[in-house]
Amino acid sequence: MRVTLVIHSLNCGGAERVMSIMANYWAAKESQITLLTFDDGSTPPFYDFDRRVRHIPLALEGSSQTALHALERNVKRVSALRQAIISSNPEAVISFMDRTNVMTLLATRGTKVPVIVSERSDPASNSPGGLWTRLRHWTYPRADVVVVQTRDALRYFSSKVQSRACIIPNPVLPPAPDRNDLSFEANRPLAVAMGRLVRAKGFDLLLRAFGRVSQEHPHWTLAILGDGPLHGELQRLRDGLNLRDRVLFPGRVKSPQDVLRRADLFVMSSRFEGFPNALCEAMSHGLPVIATDCPSGPRAIIRDGVDGLLIPNGDVETLAKAMDRVMRDEVERKRLGLHATEVVERFAVDKIMRKWETALRLASGKQPSRLHSEAAIARAR
Repeated sequence: MRVTLVIHSLNCGGAERVMSIMANYWAAKESQITLLTFDDGSTPPFYDFDRRVRHIPLALEGSSQTALHALERNVKRVSALRQAIISSNPEAVISFMDRTNVMTLLATRGTKVPVIVSERSDPASNSPGGLWTRLRHWTYPRADVVVVQTRDALRYFSSKVQSRACIIPNPVLPPAPDRNDLSFEANRPLAVAMGRLVRAKGFDLLLRAFGRVSQEHPHWTLAILGDGPLHGELQRLRDGLNLRDRVLFPGRVKSPQDVLRRADLFVMSSRFEGFPNALCEAMSHGLPVIATDCPSGPRAIIRDGVDGLLIPNGDVETLAKAMDRVMRDEVERKRLGLHATEVVERFAVDKIMRKWETALRLASGKQPSRLHSEAAIARAR
């Protein structure tokens, strides 16, 4: 099997992590995997790749000063991407993320190469921009298969797109061996959150919720792993809530599992998500989890009251009450954490990759076409 994968870059992120898992899985099975990115390759990939994966950075990044310049650059990007895809001689192409998906569909027009595009966030909440949104609606019906991560994401699209759509969750890897890269005070209970420091992740809500319960739980520490444009703003909010000695910002961590092993609770306060890897990784480590019931991933992962708690999206008061409940009850933490580890089996890599291989067969016409309506997908699950 020859598959060409397309993604903007290989920085730290959920989409990048999933693509690395897919590339490595197929490379280990002797498939010929070509990975095309828009960066120039000067920054090494954040995630490790099998040496058999052929990574080709296309050096197509760059800002534009005017709309005309942006149009010219994007025409050149599509042309360069088209040549790279043709040169890789794929049996199928898989693209991740909205703008990259649009350019991949434009680049492959007329090539007769089967193309799968995948949305990696909630499309209703995470708009790529006015023009890109229109291009997405125009190009996605031309994909052979459209992959979304949840049923909520599927509902965003037209019936024409839904008729060629598959729901494929993210794979969850078993916990890696302990590397002891980081340490926190062993005698203090630790709550952890992680993700890019942007508004979508709702860390401002988490800080306010922790501020409400911090006096009741003076021995607990909160660590927010990640970096991003709101780093300074979130630190100022922390300091304004008198939490300087209680909330840590360690930055981007290469091996977050070392922190998760030390943690006692994981909290995800996002305003919207796709299918959050961080939540799955925390559960794989046996952590009790609290998450906002935001669009579109947590409800597909957490079994509320069984292996975690779902709370209303954006509700600081309810988030604080849920944190207080779990922080004060060690028996509850152990009960939730015990069931949380089942996420590894529920979303095992082999199970998820079989779904991707089915999508490849559908895209190439090697499996009989069928209507991927919500009812059909629900029955398949």
